[in-house]
This record gives sequence, structure tokens and C-alpha cells, in this order.
Amino acid sequence: MALIRDRELSKDSWVYIEDGSPVPAEGGAIVSLERWSVEREFLSGRNAPIGVRIEADTPADTLAKDLDRLDLIAVPFDQFKDGRGYSTARLLRERFGFTGELRAVGDILRDQLAFLERCGFDSFEYAGGTAAVEALKAFDEIDIVYQTATDRRQSAAATRNHPSRAFSNGTSG
Repeated sequence: MALIRDRELSKDSWVYIEDGSPVPAEGGAIVSLERWSVEREFLSGRNAPIGVRIEADTPADTLAKDLDRLDLIAVPFDQFKDGRGYSTARLLRERFGFTGELRAVGDILRDQLAFLERCGFDSFEYAGGTAAVEALKAFDEIDIVYQTATDRRQSAAATRNHPSRAFSNGTSG
């Protein structure tokens, strides 16, 4: 599985730590939400990055009070048709102000990359059938968007109605 971070193939410096397994003293460690809830003080006191993997049905506000302690949040996509992670990402970025790495994990396909990025994800465990280097092209294939998102791109309607596009009679085209 390839890791895409900030629109580039990247080496993954994070490791998933199973519940009950020791957490290494060094390096980025990702733990379950359950483990984080029990060992919060110990884990946030490490002198190394810490991340939490939440489940698809976990409300984004569950981590709201801990966001300043977390370097990464991994959000799973267990199947293509499950869109809850998109909403979770937008809430974490826009409502709760999470600035760390937001990673989409699981069944991440090429066709999702640009949309996931628009919702606030900046890293992806890419599992698609297309070679990862080819999948990177997906980020630049959509240049007209129909709604606003965390990337703050202007929607088609806003672009169409922008004053610079107004005709002399005041209408826009």
C-alpha cells in the first residue's frame, strides 16, 4: 500500500500499535481511540508524535478536547460507498480547527483522492488498482467545483456570478 502525503508519494514514518502492544519510545505511533481514552496522559507525554485511529461511526467531536495533543488522526474508509469520513474530516478541520495530519485509510481509490483532499485530508493510504504514481494525477483533474469545502476553492456559481464577469447591463454569464 502506497502512502500519498501532500500530493506526493511518501515514506510512512508512522506505525499502527495494536491494543495491548507496547508503544515504542520513538517515532510516530497510531493507537486506537479506545487506547487513547485509557492512556491519554501517558501517550500525550511521550516525546514523539502520537496519532489516533477512529472508526467510521465515531463522531468528530469525540476528539475535540484532545486535538492539540494529536499529531495525526486516521479516518477509515472500509468501503467505497461509506461517506461518513468525508463529514468527519470537514468537521475536524472547519469546526474544531485540527491542523495536524488527517489521513484517509482503508479502501482509498484514485477517484476519491481529490474529493478527500477537498474535505481536509492531506495524506492517504492508497489502495487503488492504478499505480500510485498515476493516481497522483487525480488531484488536478477537476478544475470546476460545485460547492465550497476546506480547500476554499470558489464554486462554479460564485465564479459565474463574480462581478468581474458582469455584462454592461449588470447581469452575469
